[in-house]
Amino acid sequence: MSTDPRRDLGAALRRWAGSGVGVVRVLDRHGFGSVESGQLVAGTAGGETAGVLYRGALDDSVLPLAAAAAARPQTAKAHVAERNALAAGLACAGGATLLGHPLPAALAEALGAALEEARPAALLSSLDGSAALVLTGPDLQHRIGELAAPEAVEAARGLLRRGATTTEIVGDVLVDLWVPVPSVLVVGSGAIGEALLAQAALLGWSGRSVSEVDEAVAAVEAFTEADVVVLLDHAPKFDAVLIAGVRRGRGFLGGLGSRRTQAARRERLLAAGLTEAELATIHGPVGLDLGARTPAETAVSIVAEVLAARSGRAATALGASAGRIGG
Repeated sequence: MSTDPRRDLGAALRRWAGSGVGVVRVLDRHGFGSVESGQLVAGTAGGETAGVLYRGALDDSVLPLAAAAAARPQTAKAHVAERNALAAGLACAGGATLLGHPLPAALAEALGAALEEARPAALLSSLDGSAALVLTGPDLQHRIGELAAPEAVEAARGLLRRGATTTEIVGDVLVDLWVPVPSVLVVGSGAIGEALLAQAALLGWSGRSVSEVDEAVAAVEAFTEADVVVLLDHAPKFDAVLIAGVRRGRGFLGGLGSRRTQAARRERLLAAGLTEAELATIHGPVGLDLGARTPAETAVSIVAEVLAARSGRAATALGASAGRIGG
């Protein structure tokens, strides 16, 4: 089962949709260390709130803003000192520019339903919060709202294909995209599979193991962008799982095995009709080159590659990168 807290936030949005909802989002931030994208707090004029932003460290600013935002858009700046940041579980001090704005009933209902039901969703708004748009559906094809922002809409759909929750500014539009928490499908059995499911659980991901081809193919054919399959079994009959995944065109496809195993599998997949471009979507041997030796270390290398792929990162050392730490 997923432990995604966004489901509770979605339920609250739906509950309050008819009585006026304000939302608080992050326009900009500095510091705090590694923090998740897609931070959102919703509130009512009466002071009810749902969601959390930076582990509650900014609540003194966020909660009043959420209540006020139910009536009109506004921005606020907030700062957290080192001591308070550490007490909240953040890595260091930091500051943020917050945007609070109303979320009309139809948008609150649509966004709430998508979050509660663990479906992809995006909230787009002008930087001053005066207009907003919600996108939902497997390809974000459903639009609710009046914001005219075609470039930002296409950007949100492109970000969805990367499979990771993110917050971006596209032109003069703030884009928050929420992708459901990954579900890991392990095909095969053994110590590596057990370690991988344990690692997934540690990250708050759901996961399960299957050993039958038909069950695995059916699961992969129903994949969303966030889902992950790791093929442990080297038997040729399980090639059907990867073929189904490639043709579905969604999710992360990985196959364990030696380079000899990978080469033999590659020849079989080419013979089955996959193209070189399609083969390139399969991660094999799956995992980053971390020098892993044990099943637990191998599991870490696999989820690390999944995270890098979902974020569109090259998986280099932070010390060798000039990009923002933590997304």
